[in-house]
Amino acid sequence: MHKMRIRNDQRGFTLVELVIIIVILGLIGAVAIPKYYNMVTKAKESAAKGALGGLRSGISIFYANEALNEPEGVPAWPTLVELQTVGTVMAQSMPKNPYQADATADVIVAGVTKGTLVVGTAGWAYLEATGDIWLNTETAEENHW
Repeated sequence: MHKMRIRNDQRGFTLVELVIIIVILGLIGAVAIPKYYNMVTKAKESAAKGALGGLRSGISIFYANEALNEPEGVPAWPTLVELQTVGTVMAQSMPKNPYQADATADVIVAGVTKGTLVVGTAGWAYLEATGDIWLNTETAEENHW
């Protein structure tokens, strides 16, 4: 019979080394995953605030132009139809509400009280009487911005 030789020069990881690597990867994952979710939340918030700022600026500029161009000097806020018409208030189409995933994220509906959600699906709510516009969703209190 041949004797089997055990070679001592074979390299490999021990079980202890593998367990240490798994523990280190677990710690990195425990720190990185919550940071990733926080980044997603912050990105939605920033996108929503940016879109809202652009809309409010466009509405204010429309109102200021109305004040300059009205012979009686009585300016008016844009109507809902004017706000929805590309090139009247906004140069481009309505931005999407980042907190809403369906196809109506860029739709505007008539609002009643600022910050109050309007029943139905729409990304934005607009109050013609005051020129107020807000997000028509309430995921992170974004309808009160």
